[in-house]
Amino acid sequence: MARRIAGIDVGGTFTDLVMQEADGSIRIAKVPTTAGNQAGGVLAAIAAAGTTPAALDLIIHGTTATTNAVLERKLAKVGLITTAGFRDVLELGRRTRPRAYGMTGSFEPLIPREWRREVPERMDARGHVLTPLDEAAVEREVRALLAEGCEALVIHFLHAYANPAHEIRAGEIARAIWPNGYVTLGHGLLSEFREYERGTTASVNAAVQPVLDRYIRHLQDRLHEAGHARDLLVMNGNGGTVPARAVAAEAAKTVMSGPASGVMAAASTLAQSGVANAITCDMGGTSTDVALIAGGVPEVSAELSIAYGLPIHLPMVDVRTVGAGGGSIAWIDRGGMLRVGPESAGSAPGPICYGRGGTRPTVTDANLLLGRLDPDALLATGRRVPVEEVREAFAREIGAPLGMSPEQAAEAVIRLANVLMAGAIRMVSLSRGHDPRDFVLFAFGGAGPLHAVALAREIGIPEVFIPFRPGLTNALGCLVADLRQDVVNTLNRGLDDIAEAEIAEVLAAQEARGRAGVEAGGAEVERIEVRHVAEMQFRGQTHLIRVPLGSAAPRRAEVQAAFEEAYFARFQVRLPEIRAVLVNLATSVVGRRRPFDLAALSAGGGGEARLGTRRLFADGAWHEAAVWRREALAAGARLSGPAVLQQADATVILEPGCAAVVDSLGNLRITV
Repeated sequence: MARRIAGIDVGGTFTDLVMQEADGSIRIAKVPTTAGNQAGGVLAAIAAAGTTPAALDLIIHGTTATTNAVLERKLAKVGLITTAGFRDVLELGRRTRPRAYGMTGSFEPLIPREWRREVPERMDARGHVLTPLDEAAVEREVRALLAEGCEALVIHFLHAYANPAHEIRAGEIARAIWPNGYVTLGHGLLSEFREYERGTTASVNAAVQPVLDRYIRHLQDRLHEAGHARDLLVMNGNGGTVPARAVAAEAAKTVMSGPASGVMAAASTLAQSGVANAITCDMGGTSTDVALIAGGVPEVSAELSIAYGLPIHLPMVDVRTVGAGGGSIAWIDRGGMLRVGPESAGSAPGPICYGRGGTRPTVTDANLLLGRLDPDALLATGRRVPVEEVREAFAREIGAPLGMSPEQAAEAVIRLANVLMAGAIRMVSLSRGHDPRDFVLFAFGGAGPLHAVALAREIGIPEVFIPFRPGLTNALGCLVADLRQDVVNTLNRGLDDIAEAEIAEVLAAQEARGRAGVEAGGAEVERIEVRHVAEMQFRGQTHLIRVPLGSAAPRRAEVQAAFEEAYFARFQVRLPEIRAVLVNLATSVVGRRRPFDLAALSAGGGGEARLGTRRLFADGAWHEAAVWRREALAAGARLSGPAVLQQADATVILEPGCAAVVDSLGNLRITV
């Protein structure tokens, strides 16, 4: 049955929508994000697409609500109940410091010490009871935290991953008293042996749970009032979706929801284009997100940190973020050095050229000044700002302190932003044993195509791949996302000490739990795929290596061989004399939805492709660049730089010396 489905992504600056009609045609919309309440931007995007919530059969939503709440510390008041003697684990952490090479810096745990309470209980690392749970103490501390005004509660016992009986019983006592459903059990979210990471993950979950729940409830209410009676799906950071009714229970999984959706769209686009390996670069208004896709599969990590001291050990698409976006503010520090970001002008007041009150120069303003953007084609502008006004700001704020012309200052800002992004690309490629020359650079986001060629040159990537709708890729990711459940359990024993039957038993139980979660999603699923992964290390090491195991329970020798190959691929070293330790087993269950035909995005083009010429500043000099309307370029069209390709959602810069061709899906393939 044909359905009308909308993918909606809320970014820091814009809210994007891609909608597939029942006949397969596409509608798009891009509106400013409503910072105070993201629901307003969602409804505005639906209206801008010329439809109503009542007319939509399914809405899939990517949100930055939880990410922003953690970064800005706009969180719920959380209490913690833990094993006696371990209330300070979240603060002690891993003996790192905020600035690795500095003696200054501070760290505030999500849960202040006065709201971290201890109760007598203790399991050993094998799950045997050493100290029985003091149930009266649990009830007493729960009531005390309620009296302190805590809205959410974490119960986190030292070895609950090995035996969760005490944690489960404490949860029963707490839920009988707690006035809402915001009670997080550490093992229920992450059954992993590291108490610091497990506790921090549970704390993040509890701190954002009320924030996400209120937002999703408000959005659902607004949609229902407008006639949309169905449950929406929400993007998780692992690249899958979950029903809105269940998303708040594991709210921490929505951290990195927005960036993950872009990577999933990239994977789908690359698959339909016959490209297996890519580095994705999503440059939006506030930040740039970088990820790696190898063999058509996005890299996933369970060891990401959203900020210092806040590791979230849940399987998520491995995205690295830097504070360099179109709205990133350029400034001179006290040492006279040029800096870009991390502060952003956002959507309000926005860059100077938006004419909405911004007065400080940004990366977007630099692109405008250098002829890379058309001042008459900017979105979300309040008034038309003369280019001379932007030029004066660069002369005053950047050029004068550095002894540069405004154009030189603008080019320096762009070069510095590129350096920051290149560093993130090296983190996901070179630092993991991948040669960037074996990948294409998949550039998207509203600002990504402006910088893609220069980035590829900086790193040595031979080809840039720009999708047909780069500024709407994250929303497309929501549209193509599958349902996904990830389950992790800790064994933390030498591989030689683990029976093959035990490995098979754990994986089977994880698969059953994941399948149940996917089947409860309620969306159309064509097939279910299962992937198992082992997280392993050599005895005595602290870092983990993710080892793909396939879809069936492997034999022990197969696990050992796969680990040794994964270790060699990463470090080019073989250590046959050291025993391997199987720390965690993880299972991903993916419910594949019907594929989305990307050719529909580029349908309906035509018209005059050549728009004229414009002066473009590149490599320290002005060039006369051809200006093209990208939507009108037919498959097979060939272009050479310098050129500017304009479209409704983004602008592509083809720098001097580069050549490009339009493929059958409307994607732009640039040879650097």
